[in-house]
Amino acid sequence: MHWRQILVVVICIALNALDGFDVLAISFAAPGIAREWSIDPAVLGVVLSMELIGMAAGSVLLGNVADRIGRRPTILLCLAVMAVGMLASALATSVTMLSATRLFTGLGIGGMLSATSAMVAEYSNARRRGLNVSLNIAGYSTGAIFGGLVASYLLESSGEWRSVFVFGGIATLVMLPLAAVFVPESVQSLAARRPAGALARINRTLGKLGHEHLSHLPELGAGDVGQSILTLFSKRFAAVTVLLTIAYFAQIMLFYFVMKWVPKIVADMGFADADAGRVLVAANVGNLAAAVLIGLASQRFTVRPLVIAAMVAGSAAIAVFGTGLETIATISISVAVAAFFINAGVVGLYPILAQTFPANLRGSGIGFVIGVGRGGSAVGPVIAGGLFASGAGLLTVALVMGAGGLVAATMLVLLPRALRAAPPTAPG
Repeated sequence: MHWRQILVVVICIALNALDGFDVLAISFAAPGIAREWSIDPAVLGVVLSMELIGMAAGSVLLGNVADRIGRRPTILLCLAVMAVGMLASALATSVTMLSATRLFTGLGIGGMLSATSAMVAEYSNARRRGLNVSLNIAGYSTGAIFGGLVASYLLESSGEWRSVFVFGGIATLVMLPLAAVFVPESVQSLAARRPAGALARINRTLGKLGHEHLSHLPELGAGDVGQSILTLFSKRFAAVTVLLTIAYFAQIMLFYFVMKWVPKIVADMGFADADAGRVLVAANVGNLAAAVLIGLASQRFTVRPLVIAAMVAGSAAIAVFGTGLETIATISISVAVAAFFINAGVVGLYPILAQTFPANLRGSGIGFVIGVGRGGSAVGPVIAGGLFASGAGLLTVALVMGAGGLVAATMLVLLPRALRAAPPTAPG
């Protein structure tokens, strides 16, 4: 890969690092919010889910926008939305206002993940595509780890939960000009959309990457498909779309139960807010390790069996956490192990998505699956909050949420039959 291709991938990873921090900012702030506004677990569960609802809408709507107007303008739009939403969250004076700002922030985060996933796939060569797509998703955990350390420091030094959102908003603003300068539109997107001046723009990019110029645009093949979301439910794509959406929904429900509720659960055990934040950092260390290992494994092994095994192991590991551990060290270890397997199940789906959908449907396909699937991310914290509010113990809640991993694994067991029905490309 040319160094400019690598630079685009690195910037996209950094943008997903922002996603990781921006999503989990509310988790780090949750104990302070609950105390200041005296809100019960059921209401807090709704607040924790608001940006996840926005992410679901953003993934579907802006994922399709990325196919229609391009990856680059969609990424810049999402960055602007995220920055405004984070800074507005710091100014919130009520549950309603905070919920609205988190919903708005989520729109940008959801669209960002769809656009950068497509961009990374299209700027990677065939050998590195699976690894780079996985590393792009690993950026989420990286941002959560380093941002979490900063958030814990801010909470410890100032005791003010709003400082977490201020930090996130400023970091997002810093990335906006970097993305504008160093992330050009992808060649595949230009070739698929064919806007005015497409050939000249493609040749400019090819020249910078050290490739020969094209004399004309390649002809669209008979197998090329439209950019409508409805295409995902054509005979060619429907079964794969449904199975992958259910799998993502169920697995992400379990993932966000861990990411959203762990700080509050640990704080309710009697530990300090900063300690609760550090447990979430440990979880994201597990997330990062899983993303990197899955990416490396995708270059040598068939990913699907590994992902199925990880999903089942994650369900078992979260049950261990639910037994109720007593020290911050054992809690941190158990959460990190559970997060490792759970996130391996999430990240392992992305190379499959990127390879399954063709270039002119990739943003829509990835966006739809993770957008509708992220309904699970919004449902998870709400279900957990309702269970806690009804008096259910931690083990009961952990077992109920852990069932999501078993459902996701079942969908992937059924996937090969759908792929044989006429897949666009076989995911590895």
